[in-house]
Amino acid sequence: MQRAPLRQAKTIDNVFNSAYWHLGQQDFTINEIRTKLARKTDNQQWIDIVLARLVESGYLKNDFDFAVRYCQSAFSSELGAGAIRRKLQLRGLSATDIETAIEQVMHEQQVDTFEMATSRLLNRFDNFNGTSKEKVYTQMTTKGFSRAEIDHALSHHPESDTLRSKLAIKADKVDLTTEIIKLFNKGKGKTLILQELKQRLIDVTDFEETLYQLTLTEEVDFYQSCKDQLAKKRYNLSDYKEKSKAYAYLSRKGFGSDEIKEAMSLDDE
Repeated sequence: MQRAPLRQAKTIDNVFNSAYWHLGQQDFTINEIRTKLARKTDNQQWIDIVLARLVESGYLKNDFDFAVRYCQSAFSSELGAGAIRRKLQLRGLSATDIETAIEQVMHEQQVDTFEMATSRLLNRFDNFNGTSKEKVYTQMTTKGFSRAEIDHALSHHPESDTLRSKLAIKADKVDLTTEIIKLFNKGKGKTLILQELKQRLIDVTDFEETLYQLTLTEEVDFYQSCKDQLAKKRYNLSDYKEKSKAYAYLSRKGFGSDEIKEAMSLDDE
């Protein structure tokens, strides 16, 4: 639905009334109110007079005073300095006004951002069920806290040991046997499979036993797999350099020396 155009001001009083109405809703910066009044009238002289009188009367704050009041409210609501900077920058305030206001309010209110981060984390998370480390850091970062402040807050949370990464949470749901077979079917050898499982934080306590059972059922045969991987390449094994490249290739794939030597000896035949 298209919005009806604003009724244009016929007198400067109309401009004043528009400004008072907007400021009655919430605080605005001078430039924000100027933009709103420009939709009401194209008479720049009226706009300048209205803004000047509003600032003079204290009804409209200059940019620095606006930043100070915003910081006071934000810090009281446990919003970190990072979020305050972002929000004030979006509202067109200068970096100088923003930093000076943050510094002044932190000094006046004796703001300790590390304690604030701890308080916010404790209030937000009784425990970490149903969430991940990444989500906690994202939420706290959005609220303006630095990595150091978040780390400090977590160190003071009684359930911090239960906070796990998305990778670790996902790893809990993995079936070791299934994952070994998947990686084996991709032509990977034992050492590479083990390495990838560890990188994904999968519990490999039973790796050797599981692998042994898979070899007994012949679901996994690294000797045959090594031979198959070598067959996909066109190395000239009669050439020393080519043979060295083939050995390095199979080694990177995770195969052991016995498996590689047997595959190469079979290929020579």
